[in-house]
Amino acid sequence: MGTKALKDILTRVETWPEAAQEEAVASLLAIEEELRSPYPLTEADKQAIDRGLQAARKGEFATDAEVEAVLAKYRRG
Repeated sequence: MGTKALKDILTRVETWPEAAQEEAVASLLAIEEELRSPYPLTEADKQAIDRGLQAARKGEFATDAEVEAVLAKYRRG
């Protein structure tokens, strides 16, 4: 979905009943707030970040082949 689809739906929203428009606005504001709020890190997240930083300081990086293997696992056919 791109900018055109977004503009199209927003134009149609203007024709909706007022209560539906208010609900649409509330939904969009909630999404925006979620995007602006920092992601709350768990203790496990913080430990994983620390391990990654320590590995980087030691020069321990994944090889191109290792990265490609992970990407291939999650790519869609």
